[in-house]
Amino acid sequence: MKKEMTVPDTGNPTHTFHPSILREYDIRGTVGNTLTETDCYFIGRAFGSMVRRHRNGKTVAVGYDGRESSPSFAKNIIRGLNDCGLDVENIGLGPTPMAYFAMKSRGLDAAVMVTGSHSPLSYNGIKMAYKDGPFYGKMVQELGLIASVGDFEEGQGKAVTLDVQDAYVDRLLQDYTGTKKLKIAWDIGNGATGEIIRRLVSLLPGEHTLLFDKIDGTFPNHHPDPTVAKNLVDLQKAVKDKGCDIGIGFDGDGDRIGVIDEKGNILWADLLLALYAAEVLKEHPGSSIIADVKCSRVLFDEVARLGGKPVMWNTGHSLIKAKMQELKSPLAGELAGHICFADKYYGFDDAPYCAVRLLNILSHSGKKFSELSAHLPKMHNTPEVRFHVPADRKFNIAPEIKTRLKNENAKGVEINDIDGVRVTTPDGWWLMRPSNTEDVLTIRAEGFTPEGLERLKNQLIAQLKQSGLSSPF
Repeated sequence: MKKEMTVPDTGNPTHTFHPSILREYDIRGTVGNTLTETDCYFIGRAFGSMVRRHRNGKTVAVGYDGRESSPSFAKNIIRGLNDCGLDVENIGLGPTPMAYFAMKSRGLDAAVMVTGSHSPLSYNGIKMAYKDGPFYGKMVQELGLIASVGDFEEGQGKAVTLDVQDAYVDRLLQDYTGTKKLKIAWDIGNGATGEIIRRLVSLLPGEHTLLFDKIDGTFPNHHPDPTVAKNLVDLQKAVKDKGCDIGIGFDGDGDRIGVIDEKGNILWADLLLALYAAEVLKEHPGSSIIADVKCSRVLFDEVARLGGKPVMWNTGHSLIKAKMQELKSPLAGELAGHICFADKYYGFDDAPYCAVRLLNILSHSGKKFSELSAHLPKMHNTPEVRFHVPADRKFNIAPEIKTRLKNENAKGVEINDIDGVRVTTPDGWWLMRPSNTEDVLTIRAEGFTPEGLERLKNQLIAQLKQSGLSSPF
């Protein structure tokens, strides 16, 4: 049921959002239920008020993805921003990084992107950013507070429609240095990068096979999440059938990347980050390279071997970007496929840009893509496993495990509690962390040997059992 505006005695409208939609990194809810057009108007009003108050801002870029509700949601957000006195540049349909690009390249004060990313079809969402940094955590909660009391800025801004697609593609190509004609398969997954990738490949050398490049928010072919192996099956087949040098896939809004080598094998984002680190550290020797706690030990060891400073940080693309700014890091990323370049670029997660940088590496290497990571140790790991827990227990499990392990004082065991609990032993490591956005725990383990991996899994299962949880393996 749609929410209606209420007008208190002050004459200023107030609005209460469904508590579930104000997430750690963005806003996300079910269309027409927990997230409505009315909600979007008040999100525009609240965010616009924050842009004016906290950044003395005047201008905002707004874009939207291919989901059916996205254009109307964007229209209502723009109306809310205008009613705060902000001018809006509506860049229309495209990927999330294009909205960030418009903000950065045009000197705007903020950006808003309407996107459900890789969420189920019944969902949509909103990502926001300031020109000088990510928008997340307490900032998102402040939106709710502002709306609930009607504490909005007032004004009469205007909106203009602006096509930045060619400018964005030109910027992507600006850092392309490849010299070899490659055969590349691209899986857009009917996501918002469709038109951008069509324009990009028309200007790149080589032979290109595009899969599912028609933007369709119902995602008729497969779910747009390249971190899930089953969603990469079509790309793997295309790479093998066409004899491609590489396969590249994107998520629904183009801020996450997935990669397939010429043999059809998946190179997960943490090992992909190791390839990028080797390139970036040549230009920025000794720099900090940041990755989240879910990433392989292989990545952190490789960064150290290359002379960089490996930094393990909290999961969450906004948290990674904030740490990147703090440390002036040229490169950061997550296992989930969010990879951010500040080397030559703007420091936000842009999968098409990551693709360009990867093609440079492959083109200049003189090697097959699988050979670029062949020197890295072959670890044995579990997939990322997520399972439901009661909301009132979610944040208690990690401290319980940490306390028990410290009391055991086991030899050779290291405990990192920066985000949940990551336990390193002579066999490898295991991780348990609570999600910031759902009532779930995430677990993962990685061992040097299959036997070591089994011991790590058994240790993790034993700890979960002591906290009253069954094994999700």
